[in-house]
Formats: sequence, structure tokens, C-alpha cells
Amino acid sequence: MTQLRSRTAVSPLRRRFDADLRALPVVDDLVAVERPEEPMHCLRPAAIAAAARDFVTGFPGDVLYAVKCNPEPAVLRAVWAGGVRHFDCASAAEVALVRSLFPEAAIHFMHPVKSRGAIREAWQRHGVQDFVLDSADELAKILAETGAGAAEGLGLVVRLALPKGEAVYDLSGKFGAAPEDAAALLRAARPHAARLGLSFHVGSQCLDPLAWRRALALVGEVIRAAGVAVEIVDVGGGFPVAYPEVEPPALGAFFAEIEAGFEALGLPEGTRLWAEPGRALVAGGGSVVVQVQLRRDGALYVNDGVYGALSDAGAPGFSFPVRLIRPEGPAPSGTLRGFELFGPTCDSADRMKGPFLLPEDVREGDWIEIGQLGAYGACLRTGFNGFDRARLVEVRDRPMLEAAAPADLAQAA
Repeated sequence: MTQLRSRTAVSPLRRRFDADLRALPVVDDLVAVERPEEPMHCLRPAAIAAAARDFVTGFPGDVLYAVKCNPEPAVLRAVWAGGVRHFDCASAAEVALVRSLFPEAAIHFMHPVKSRGAIREAWQRHGVQDFVLDSADELAKILAETGAGAAEGLGLVVRLALPKGEAVYDLSGKFGAAPEDAAALLRAARPHAARLGLSFHVGSQCLDPLAWRRALALVGEVIRAAGVAVEIVDVGGGFPVAYPEVEPPALGAFFAEIEAGFEALGLPEGTRLWAEPGRALVAGGGSVVVQVQLRRDGALYVNDGVYGALSDAGAPGFSFPVRLIRPEGPAPSGTLRGFELFGPTCDSADRMKGPFLLPEDVREGDWIEIGQLGAYGACLRTGFNGFDRARLVEVRDRPMLEAAAPADLAQAA
């Protein structure tokens, strides 16, 4: 087979999005033939395209894919195939990557703190017009480095800080202006902006649809205090996905609360509503196959870990779906038990407590597929301890947790 490619942690695989789902292999067949001794990342482009299509269809506004969540070109092509035409970028490198793949894409520079060089490159070379800020200093920087204003189509979006919420990853501590400061920034930016907006982020993997309604109520207070018109309200990301023993409400519940909260603002017709999903589009579209190198009672030593694709399984303690792959030999036991995993580095912190439910007779040489890793999996890999090689393949398997029907995946491809 020629489907597999090797790569280092910092070098994304560049390959064509394969539009023919039937031409793609399945994970078990790849393992049986290739017997990979390095982590094997499995992308499900049809599943990603289907998730993107569902989000674009259901969300009552513009959908900006958060590139940081997974910048793999094959993933970006799948998101594009699902109808996404706007991209939330946080660095000059992400801007350049998206522009190289999609010359007609709308790119928005959504990092509240940017280098001067990154602002210039995005504006001058890549035609980016929208920039986020959360301070007067950043506003001055953007105006100085673009030399632009409303006449040149400059878009300015103020990031509003929210109180600490209940999301798995709280994002309230690093970015965002307090409400009174956000109102002042809106007033200061208004004369320079062809488009003025207010954005927020409720936190990653937020399970409460009402969090967006509460945040939008605060947006209304800030807009009224500012006393200036805005053209954009950006509700950020944080839309959750399923994990073992975690079943979030349907996306429609989140969309309904957002739409109701947005309408309650009473903004003029034509005001744009934005969202920045990442995890919700790509989590189910990725997995990693690891090999067991040693079993020590209830601990399995595998060839990927927290310095690789399994960062979220470490200190954050995320639980991921797992299954055993044993191409030959006796069939795995039907009795499951919980295991913890240790990664390949010499750092004792390279530990994933789980528990990961696997057949009780798992042994050295077996493979384990770990799912729901399309978001913040491969993109967080490091080169620590020299364990920086991985293999990547596009497959036609369904997501390990999401119950997508085969017809849906075929349509997405």
C-alpha cells in the first residue's frame, strides 16, 4: 500500500483531498498490512466534511473554522468541502497556509495579540481585513501597521472578557477586555472601522447552551454603553462533542439559544453573526493507532503520549474511545478492564490515567485505536525525546463515537 506517509511533528502532510470515499482504505486493513511501529494518524475526511456541512446548515450566520484546532491541509480541504468559506487564523503561518489552499477564502485574524510583522504580512500580502483586539495598544498597533481605516475596508473586532464559566477549558484568564474597557475600545475603533464587531469565547467544550445566551446579554450591555453601531457579533467557539460518558446537547440547542440571544439585542438588519467552531467540526474525524510496547499489569506502555497526540489525555484527563486491533492470533477477550497508558518518552509525566477500557488480555504487539482526536491531537505533537515521527492516512471508516450513517459519509465525500 502507498497510503501511508511519514512526517515529523512540525511538518504537515500536504496531499490532495480524495473525493472518492471508496478509494480510501479502512483502519484494520492498514494495520494488518503495514503493521505500523510508529503512531498512525487516521483522518476521516468524509466525516469532517459532513460535520462542517451540518454546522454551516444549522448556524444562523457565518462559520469561521478555527484553524488552530487542526491545521492539517487534508483537514482544511475537508472543511472546505463541507461548505466552510471563512477561517479563524491566529498566526501569520496559519494565514499563509489557508491562503495557499483557498485563494478565495475569507480569512479573519482572531488572535487578540499579534506581532507587527504578522499584521503587516496578513494585510499586505494575504488580503486579510479583519483583526481582533482587546486593548488600546493593540488597536494602535493594527492602525499603524496596516495604515488603513474604514475607506480601505478595515474590520476591527473587540474581544470581550467573560466571567469564569463551566467549560472544560476555561478561556477567561488570558484574553478579553472588561465590559467598560470593551465599550471604550468600541468607541475608539469606530472611526477607523468599515466593520466593527464584538466577540467573546465561553470556553472550550462548553456543555451549557445557555452560556451563549448569557454572554450575548452582556454583549448587549456593552454595545449600549458604547453608544456606537456594530456590524458584527462573534460568539466564538467552544461547541462541544461527545466523549465516552459525555453526551452534549444537540448542536441545535446551542444554535437556538444563540439565535434567540442575538435577536434580543435588537441590532439593525444586516448585522452579521459569526461563530468560530473547531472541535465540533473535526474531533470525530481523527484517531491515532498506537502499538503496545509493554504491559505491566494494568499499565500499557504505548508509542504515543502526552508529548504527542494525547496531550488532552494527560493532565486535562479527557477520556477517549478506544478499541483493540489484533490482526492475527487469538481473538481478544470479550471481558474488558480499565487500563492506564504511559507514553514513549522518559518523562514520568507522560501518563494517561484513563481508565481506557480494553480486552483484559491485551498484550505487547497489539494495536489500539484511540478516537475523537481530530481536534487538538496531531497538531499538539512535539519533538521531545526524539519521538517526533508519525504516519498519516486518510480512511473511510466512520467516527468511533459519532453514529454517522454510511450514506451520509458517502454524500460528504
